[in-house]
Amino acid sequence: MLAGVWGIVVLAPLYFLEKFVGDQHPPVITHPEYFYGFIGVALAWQILFLIIASDPVRYRGVMPASVIEKFAFVLAVYALLAKQRVDASMAVAATIDLLLGILFIAAFVKASPADPSPQPEKRNLR
Repeated sequence: MLAGVWGIVVLAPLYFLEKFVGDQHPPVITHPEYFYGFIGVALAWQILFLIIASDPVRYRGVMPASVIEKFAFVLAVYALLAKQRVDASMAVAATIDLLLGILFIAAFVKASPADPSPQPEKRNLR
């Protein structure tokens, strides 16, 4: 649940901050469709994180995709930071996502069914 709530709190305000983001992190945004598209896709993932939190065992199968979502951002930011293409403050956001990705891995392991339900026997109906 933490990942979903955190993501919504951080991402939703960006819908109203296009000019601010462009001013604070030049150059200004020249392709707003990418900016708003990113926010929309990222918010959709936050909703998925809330759904996972509602029943981790049931939604365990989508947790690996959640880890990839988190780590893709982390790797991109750290690589861009190494090339001095993003501000160091982005490392904070990436590190938070790194921790959340690790928590998704822990949840994936913990949500593993302890006793898988037995498979029904197949009967030969000849």
